Amino acid sequence: MGDEQHAGERLVMDAGKITRALRRIAHEIIERHVDVERLILAGVHTRGVPLAHRLADIIEEIEGHRPRVGALELTFFRDDFRLRAKSPEKYTEMPSDVDESEVVLVDDVLWTGRTTKAAIDALMTFGRPRVVELAVLIDRNGRELPIRADYVGREFLQTDASDRIHVHLKETDDNDQVFLIRQSEKP
Repeated sequence: MGDEQHAGERLVMDAGKITRALRRIAHEIIERHVDVERLILAGVHTRGVPLAHRLADIIEEIEGHRPRVGALELTFFRDDFRLRAKSPEKYTEMPSDVDESEVVLVDDVLWTGRTTKAAIDALMTFGRPRVVELAVLIDRNGRELPIRADYVGREFLQTDASDRIHVHLKETDDNDQVFLIRQSEKP
């Protein structure tokens, strides 16, 4: 995707803001997880996976040790699987020793909480972590489940259900940008 904007679309984070948010989140994770060797960053497909790798890179830069990184494909764990009825296009790849580890789920946007619940369900098929936390680049209002993020890049508390937040990452979209798209605004 290019850098062009459309009516109702507002750039809310550029590459610099995304990098600063991820550095802050990485520092917060390090503060809570003294033993980085016990840490697993589990990225939620699609954009949570590159975010987890970026966080691991930053943590390694600061601590000298890279946490393990996993990837979770949630298709079969979603509560709307019957409605979507499609085969997974991505993969799940987790370290084999999840038991007693400290896992931080990583995703791009937290909205209703349903994706996070599916991620927790998928993670539990690999074992029983000592603790599970959630890191998100964007946290917006509209929860349908009692789920909250432990690490947040940016919060949007004033969004309507029809609004959309589009996260673009260089690994998946050729650039780093976050857009808030107001559906109620007319061109």
